[in-house]
Parts: sequence; C-alpha cells; structure tokens
Amino acid sequence: MYTVDFVEFPSGSASGSGRFFEEAFGWTTTSYGPDYVDVHGGGVGLGFQADSGEKPTAPLVAIHADDLEAARQAIEAAGGVVTVEPFDFPGGRRFHFREPGGCELAVWCPTGEPTR
Repeated sequence: MYTVDFVEFPSGSASGSGRFFEEAFGWTTTSYGPDYVDVHGGGVGLGFQADSGEKPTAPLVAIHADDLEAARQAIEAAGGVVTVEPFDFPGGRRFHFREPGGCELAVWCPTGEPTR
C-alpha cells in the first residue's frame, strides 16, 4: 500500500539540476516551469525545486499511497504531525508530515486514484 517512489531536493537551479542528470546519466526530465523539474530514469523519481517559497530545506522523501486520508489517519495515530495540509500539484495531491524523530516527509496520491 505504501512505497517510497520520489525524492524532492532543494535546488539553486532546477533546470541546471535537470540538465546535469540528462547529461551525466541519460535520464529524462519534465519541466514544470522555471523552478521545478522532475527527473526520471534512476528507479526513484527525483524532483528539483528552485522556488524560494516552495523548496524544502532538506531532501523530502515522498511516499506513494493508495488513499491519502487513510495514510493521514495512520500517520497521526502513530504520532506523526501534519506540517503541510493536502494540496494539489500537477499529477496528484499530497501532504507533508513530521515523524516523531523530526524528519519531514510527504505522502502523495496520483490524480485519478482515491484521495477522499
């Protein structure tokens, strides 16, 4: 039901980060404007966020869920705290949470799957 399939990194240049992975490893990229690039080809999706109002302070691991609300309930029941309320983005919906040790992660559900 839950798999780690994406990591988002802060970047000073999303397009520069994308170009690097294209050139170094032959991976493909999808640009979502000047401040965000997805990189595909390494087994786990990578995102590079350069928008100063949006970029994480550290790498942000994203966990795929079949049901966003059920994931939230499980996280809160286990002692996690939601730090960013659910929001839509191109391709899906996600929220961020902090686990009891202090790390922030995200849970996401692609568009078209149950988000409740």
